Amino acid sequence: KQKYAITMLFPANADLGPMKRLAHAAILKKWGTDTSKWPSNLRQPFRDQGEKSFEGYVKGCKFVTASSDRRPGIVDQNVAPIIDESRVYSGCWCRASVRAYTYDQQGNRGVSFGLQNVQLIRDDQPLAGRSRPEDDFTPVESVGAPVAGAAAGVSAEALFG
Repeated sequence: KQKYAITMLFPANADLGPMKRLAHAAILKKWGTDTSKWPSNLRQPFRDQGEKSFEGYVKGCKFVTASSDRRPGIVDQNVAPIIDESRVYSGCWCRASVRAYTYDQQGNRGVSFGLQNVQLIRDDQPLAGRSRPEDDFTPVESVGAPVAGAAAGVSAEALFG
């Protein structure tokens, strides 16, 4: 089953108050106001980036994941729909509309966020470790231009046997 997800990285000084209030309201709705009745192993959506060793993650800063089975709406800074999904990538700055929900399945209990929509705010360096093709290549002068190895007098057969 196809799933759409966003992992939001927040700097240490980010105000997560609105999201925390959404998560808290979902917990209260599911398990009530008596905290002694809350699951002891309640999973939280706000996690320290230091748990991961991914590019761009900083210890002491938070990350939150939101997902959906349905494709989120994606718009640009002017709220125009983004058709080319490659414009939204790991490392770009976005805003997301999310909703908090609780789960209680097979011993896993907690609160998480459902992804609704995404707004692209600005581009930045990709975090996926993948280079941009514009940085990898130079223009080709003609279609029949030789490959670098062939120009150096090395054939594929000689190189690889």
